[in-house]
Amino acid sequence: MSTQRLSYEIAPLDDESRIQRAREFAATLSKRRTVRHFDSKPVAWEVIEAALEAACSAPSGANQQPWRFVAVEDPAVKKRIREAAEAEEREFYSHRASDEWLDALRPLGTDAEKPFLETAPWLIAIFVERFGTGPDGKKQKRYYPDESVGISTGLLIASLHLAGLATLTHTPSPMKFLNDILGRPRDLERPFLLLVVGHPAPGCTVPDITRLPASTTVMYMRA
Repeated sequence: MSTQRLSYEIAPLDDESRIQRAREFAATLSKRRTVRHFDSKPVAWEVIEAALEAACSAPSGANQQPWRFVAVEDPAVKKRIREAAEAEEREFYSHRASDEWLDALRPLGTDAEKPFLETAPWLIAIFVERFGTGPDGKKQKRYYPDESVGISTGLLIASLHLAGLATLTHTPSPMKFLNDILGRPRDLERPFLLLVVGHPAPGCTVPDITRLPASTTVMYMRA
């Protein structure tokens, strides 16, 4: 069965305008940094809602849109998430992580304590829908779900940064406790990551690290 087609146009721009927009966007995103110290100052839910709408505009395999977001502001739920995440993190730092992995993390100053999970005004739990339900009620496989959710998450982070907010991608392992706390079906959905959202704490600092120059990560094969 064919899908109805719609006409599609992009507002016309000259090359100079396109280059300017692209450079301005790149310059804005280049200032984005991962933050681990958050202020408890509230963030209006409308900001979160708009950023999630942008995230849901992402392309996805077979247009199946396998992302599921749970935005958490409730302090009691955030407390439960923190307690469960720190339990997994203590196991990670004490037993699961190799010395090489711990050495790689050391410059970032991370440890098993995650107070930001309660301090930040919002947590956004992101799930990959591994299976959906078809018209016949049977399980339906999702195609390229991880890639699709990854793209959507990137749009979400960019949108929140453009809105003047800080974020932290938090990935305690394993994360199945998120299914239980947030009431998401374990047989259909898998936690992808936990995005911490809010304002940087007063006096917040970030590690003095650099990104690889584009010359080492981008190749061109121009005509």
